[in-house]
Amino acid sequence: MLHTRLCDLLRLEYPIISAPMAGTATAELAAAVSEAGGFGMIGASDSRGRPEQAGWLRDQIRATRERTDRPFGVGFILSYPGLEDLVQVALEERVAAVAYSFGDPTPYVAPAHAVGTKVLVQVQTVSQARTAAVAGADAIAAQGSEGGGHTGANGTLSFVPAVVDAVGEIPVIAAGGIADGRGLAAALLLGAEGAWLGTRFVASEEWAGGGWRKARVVTSGTDDTVWTRVYDLGLSLPFPDGIGGRVLRNAFIDAWHGREAEVVAQRAELRAQLEAAADVADADVEAVWAGAAAGLIQSVEPAGEIVRRIAAEAERLLGERPSQVLR
Repeated sequence: MLHTRLCDLLRLEYPIISAPMAGTATAELAAAVSEAGGFGMIGASDSRGRPEQAGWLRDQIRATRERTDRPFGVGFILSYPGLEDLVQVALEERVAAVAYSFGDPTPYVAPAHAVGTKVLVQVQTVSQARTAAVAGADAIAAQGSEGGGHTGANGTLSFVPAVVDAVGEIPVIAAGGIADGRGLAAALLLGAEGAWLGTRFVASEEWAGGGWRKARVVTSGTDDTVWTRVYDLGLSLPFPDGIGGRVLRNAFIDAWHGREAEVVAQRAELRAQLEAAADVADADVEAVWAGAAAGLIQSVEPAGEIVRRIAAEAERLLGERPSQVLR
C-alpha cells in the first residue's frame, strides 16, 4: 500500500494534495479530493483584498465540512492584501492545515500551531526552503517552474531533491508538472513524501474556474505553455520579484510576451483590455493558468477518480519498475 510520512502528518489515505488555486479551488473541489483520500485545499487569497472575502472563506470551510469529515486545508498568498483577516478565519475554524506561498511564513507558524493546525509552506528556492524549515513548517512544497500559475525558475527534477537535502527531516512535497501516477512515483523516488497538483485538478468536474478553461487544458499540449510576467505586469498583481506565471499561449501572450517594458508603459490600456476579457471569457486575451502537465491530461473527470487513479498508478509503477531496470 502506498503510504508516506505525509499521510501520517495530515491523516491521508494517499499522499496527494490539490493546490489551493485562488478563487477556483472551492469547497466542492477540496471536499472531493479529501473524501477520496487525498488532501483538498481551498484557495483563499484575492488580489483585490476585498473585505467580503473573509465571509466567503468561512462559508467555504463550512461547506467543505458539510461534504466530508476528512481533513482539508486553506491556502494563502502572503503577498496579497487582506491576509490577516483570512488567516484568522481559517484558524478560528480549526482547519487541518494552512498553506503559505510567496513570502516569509515565519509570523504565521506559531499562531497555527497554537490551535493545532499544521503549516505547509510552498517555496521556489532552496533559500526559501531553509527559511520555512527554521520557521517551523510541518511540510515544505518544493515548486518547480513546470507548474501552472505562479512559479519560480527552478525545474522540479533538480529542485525537489535539493530541498529534501536542505531541510533535514521535514517532509517535502513535490509540485510542478505532476498529473499522473508516473509523476507521483517519480516524486517519491526523488525523496518527496507526496505530490501537490494544480493543473490536473483544473480539468476536474469540481474546479470552479469555468468550463472553457477546462476545455483548453484538455486540448492543449506541453508545448503550449509559457512562463511569463505579462499578466502580472498588466494587472499589477502583487507577486515578489522572480515570480512569473505559467499560462496557456493565446493571442495576448503572442502579442506581448517579451515586451515587458511596453506592458508597463501601456498598463492602463492593457488592464482595461484584460478586465473586459475576464467579463466575457475571451480566450484570446484572458489567462488560463496551467502547467506543462496539460499535455498529460485528456479529459475532465471527477476529482475523486483522479486521486484514486493517480495513487493506484504510482503504487503499481513503484512495484513493477524496479524489476524492469535492476539486474
